[in-house]
Amino acid sequence: MDSKESENIAVTDAKAAAKGKAAEGAPTAVVAMKTKTQTRRGSKKGLAIVDLVLRLGASSAAVAAAYSPLSAEQILPFFTQFLQFHAEYNDLPTFTFFVVANAIAVGYIGLSMPFSIVCIIRPRAIGPRLLLVICDTVMIALVVAAAGASSAIMYLAHNGNLDSNWLAICMQYTNFCQGLSGAVVASFVAAVFFMLLVVNSTFALKK
Repeated sequence: MDSKESENIAVTDAKAAAKGKAAEGAPTAVVAMKTKTQTRRGSKKGLAIVDLVLRLGASSAAVAAAYSPLSAEQILPFFTQFLQFHAEYNDLPTFTFFVVANAIAVGYIGLSMPFSIVCIIRPRAIGPRLLLVICDTVMIALVVAAAGASSAIMYLAHNGNLDSNWLAICMQYTNFCQGLSGAVVASFVAAVFFMLLVVNSTFALKK
């Protein structure tokens, strides 16, 4: 009888010890879960802040790309001051599209800023970030199309094309061509910023 009672007491003590260990382990697991959640939340908030910074960079580049052609004009006298050649960006329809496309990009960035700030305040919000990814992708297509078409025109303006009788007008309109070339470079920079925005938002959605 004594041996059976001893065995029962030992089993009871073992169960009590196991329950005590489980009770001790439970708070540790809860703390680990909270820490992991806070870390994930912090990383998403960091990506949201990066998103806002990239939007500011894209805005600066797009503003430069849209404004430079407006101020890029040059007047050349031909024999006399009464007969002059006046070069403006709207003489080339491609650059009219270029200015409009970059102006749309600037306006879009302004409208997207509140959504980017919402993602900083609420890092786990999926809807605003998904909307930004879709719209940013559309802006990439628009800006790259405008910059690509304009870069082809600038290549012809610098080098000409004898087969199509396209003269290298940049040999005369140097200041005009420099302004337009700078605008094209700024537009490609804006496109790179938009690409980085899409990559950044994709990582945030994945996490």
